[in-house]
Amino acid sequence: MLILAIDTSAVASAALISDDAMEGVVESFATEDTRSHAEVLAPGIVKLLEDAGVSGADIDLIVTGVGPGPFTGLRSGIATARTLAFAWNKPLFGLMSLDAIALEVAESTEAQAEFLVATDARRKEVYWARYTLNDGQLPQLVDGPHVGFASELPDLPVFGAGGGIYADVVNANEEFSNTQPDAASLGQFAMAVLAAGGELPDSTPLYLRESDAQVPGPRKRAL
Repeated sequence: MLILAIDTSAVASAALISDDAMEGVVESFATEDTRSHAEVLAPGIVKLLEDAGVSGADIDLIVTGVGPGPFTGLRSGIATARTLAFAWNKPLFGLMSLDAIALEVAESTEAQAEFLVATDARRKEVYWARYTLNDGQLPQLVDGPHVGFASELPDLPVFGAGGGIYADVVNANEEFSNTQPDAASLGQFAMAVLAAGGELPDSTPLYLRESDAQVPGPRKRAL
């Protein structure tokens, strides 16, 4: 099986995940910029496919991160995934973007039985979710996702860039203080769910708050 995974909840990233590849990842890319998704994502996917020597016809399914994340950036990834799924006639699924970091935590030496994943929500807030971890299992979501002030998070270890930004008020894990959701880990999570006989959800976005851009109201007519 070959999965194209896309996530733009924070940075723009995409990856090809195969159940035949070493550690699952065939090719991947991720930016460091959190504000240039629309400009870099499509060209990045084109190069990703070229480098792997595959085309859209070779893809079995597409997985996109559905957030939470800032409205405009998140929409770029979901719209791209939906467009490719339509053009290539491929099934499309979604996963919560924070699951990508949770999987990296589970596979690291920093793994905890219970922990939080947090990313930057701007406005001095974080997107966060709570997970539990048992030996040999994928991280299990037990609460969230939410958006709120870092100072209001439960008193648990916090993994992800949201914790790193507010390390003065939360129990942030230093090794993960810059970690953002990544398409490679998201695709690996999806592959593991399918391998275990599970089902993936649809691509409905997790917009936890409204877009900052508002449509202007009707102009008042001059008297």
